[in-house]
Amino acid sequence: MQVAQIMTKNVHIVSPDDSVAAVARHMADNDIGFLPVGQNDRLVGTITDRDIVVRCVADGRDGDTAVAEVMSADVKYCFEDEEIGDVARNMGDIQVRRLPVLNRDKRLVGVVSLADAARRDPSLAGAGLQGVTAPGGAHNQE
Repeated sequence: MQVAQIMTKNVHIVSPDDSVAAVARHMADNDIGFLPVGQNDRLVGTITDRDIVVRCVADGRDGDTAVAEVMSADVKYCFEDEEIGDVARNMGDIQVRRLPVLNRDKRLVGVVSLADAARRDPSLAGAGLQGVTAPGGAHNQE
């Protein structure tokens, strides 16, 4: 099964110039914990509710802080035509629960999560979650 078959297609995107307060409000209003960050029609980062807490609030910054100051700029992604099993295993290896999904022109077309994989095939989520729940990793907030 390909990622395109299970991904969320209605993707919200924010700008690196947006304030953290505006993004947090958008997340709260739409029940979203992960947002791609785009600039000039390109994916330049991602921001999570955890990024806001750990990199903004915990550091004593205020809501006027720009997304660019707290986002993850090391963007990990997958392609819509990849097999979900391969992507779920990769998510475990790189310790992320969600990934932006790009088409082969490198345009954002969706977001996929381990939860999306679990709804289709619970065994796929297990492969990814085993890696995600291990301590540390490239996206550790420390």
